[in-house]
Amino acid sequence: MIARVRAAVLLVFLMPLALLSQAPPPVSYRLSFPEPEHRWMQVEATFPGLPDGPLELRMSRSSPGRYSLHEFAKNLYDLHVTNAAGTPLTVAHPSPDQWNVTGHGGTVRVTYRIFGDRTDGTYLGIDSTHAHINMPSAMMWARGLELRPITIRFETPSGSMWRVGTQLFPGVDANTYTAPNLQYMMDSPTEVSAFSLRTFTVPGVAASPTFRVALHHTGTDQELDEFMRGVQRIVGEARYVFGEYPAYEGNTYTFIADYLPWASGDGMEHRNSTILTNASSLRTNTEGLLGTVAHEFFHSWNVERIRPRSLEPFRLDDVNMSGELWLAEGFTEFYGELVMARSGLADASEFARTMGGAIDQVTTSPGRRLRSAEEMSQMAPFWDAATAVDRTNFNNTFISYYTFGEALALGLDLTLRDRSDGTVTLDHYMRALWQKFGKPGGRLPGYVDNPYTIADLERTLAAVSGDAPFARDFFARYIRGREVVDYERLLDRAGFTLRRSSPGQGFAGDLSLQDAQGRPRVAAAAEFGSPYYDAGLERDDVIVSIGGIATSGVADVDGAVRARKPGEALPIVFERRGQRVTGTLRLINDPHVEVVLHEEAGKAVTDAQKSFRESWLNTAARNRF
Repeated sequence: MIARVRAAVLLVFLMPLALLSQAPPPVSYRLSFPEPEHRWMQVEATFPGLPDGPLELRMSRSSPGRYSLHEFAKNLYDLHVTNAAGTPLTVAHPSPDQWNVTGHGGTVRVTYRIFGDRTDGTYLGIDSTHAHINMPSAMMWARGLELRPITIRFETPSGSMWRVGTQLFPGVDANTYTAPNLQYMMDSPTEVSAFSLRTFTVPGVAASPTFRVALHHTGTDQELDEFMRGVQRIVGEARYVFGEYPAYEGNTYTFIADYLPWASGDGMEHRNSTILTNASSLRTNTEGLLGTVAHEFFHSWNVERIRPRSLEPFRLDDVNMSGELWLAEGFTEFYGELVMARSGLADASEFARTMGGAIDQVTTSPGRRLRSAEEMSQMAPFWDAATAVDRTNFNNTFISYYTFGEALALGLDLTLRDRSDGTVTLDHYMRALWQKFGKPGGRLPGYVDNPYTIADLERTLAAVSGDAPFARDFFARYIRGREVVDYERLLDRAGFTLRRSSPGQGFAGDLSLQDAQGRPRVAAAAEFGSPYYDAGLERDDVIVSIGGIATSGVADVDGAVRARKPGEALPIVFERRGQRVTGTLRLINDPHVEVVLHEEAGKAVTDAQKSFRESWLNTAARNRF
């Protein structure tokens, strides 16, 4: 759908004209959908102009934007490998994701079926209404041909009215597209369906990019028009952080969205596009869906171009481990909420509640005492959509780098504003990262030539703040260390109150419970150091009574604890694998916190606080559309 730059023009850009005749032929793919109702796609791939020796074919194990392994080869079947004449070739299969082909004579042709029944940002989703393709989940590739240009043809089902939405470059007709290299192709998700299309440019911006929304949904055109007004506000507002839009290839950016009852909630950033999926509709959840739009669009600067060295390039055959996801994802999470507030799509109260949730999780979770923000980021391969048969203890040992980074971004923004009286902000820091690491771009589409390290982040903060000891201290205490920013004092400057969410109520810990055969069963590990933990309660235990009163469900447990005061001791009886156990719950004050406006807390708001809040949560971009 996007980018009017033709493949030939791009090739001229990449190499001298004199070398064009010597350029190796492109890899080509043909994708078809003989039986979409059965959730599979046919892939035909041709790898021509090969040197002598074995050709190593691979299926990806990971995907750009994801940080764990997904082993996409598991859904590939009915594989056939031939030479140019159609003669079957000898194929060795040394590992689940690798096939070695010998005796090919210079060309290898591959056909296979790939199953896909999940519409989200990571996998393949095929059905009678669409083909939702995340390229790594579907496309076999060849080692050594990563810089070859690529041609992809989509053969849509007869009579389907399907068309193609993608950041791939247009080819010779409406169903043919190109990519300059493997990395760009794998970062180019594609929606093939009878989607609705809207386009716009940003008023007042010279040579504004063209922004497109390709939306496959069950709603009305009127609902889409209202949604578009929100998207336009977000796109107009986000630019103010960096002062400009990225140099999108083809000067075009596409939002590809599937809001369908059978879709999974997700959002995934890509270089010139994003995938947005959700089971809810525009009618029921416009603000929530726009919140994901804001997050993913901010990624077109942060991560897609301001990228940590640990993620450049994204690996396809293994996982990228990164210690910088607190900034790559967490700061993006913060700015998604901030852009929603600044664009008028969320009010100050909503912004306060969201920030309060992040602060609460970081300050009360036992995981913070075990791992820093940098170390939490390095846990992503075990957490980012990864599943395992064995149980984990992550509710005690892990805090999402999204949430941790969001709280850090809030703390750094307020700290910079506080120490400079508003003249230096997190916007200045992000803009400095953009100028140094993002804007220079890459020599090849899909690559970043100047990725950053965590040391670079610290040096940039020193330069922006004008205070190297401050930057060193902030990183030592809050990024590599496990201390918490003084949110209460900093938020007060903006007229926000940080307070206990349930003062005076008894609290025994955050315990995950499920109703099971007339009794409440503990469904996850007890929180370290909580009264439940100290009483000996653990996962799979079944609570019989609290305070001498029998419990028949989750509500009975919550009610028994909340009705008592901190300091009270309650006997608790539970069953553990056929044995009855007795313990004592010694209730404490509920440590959870929330953030509200001073006005909602019954506090007066000074002119200075109003001014601080206004300069933080509002910009000139509001009501531009």
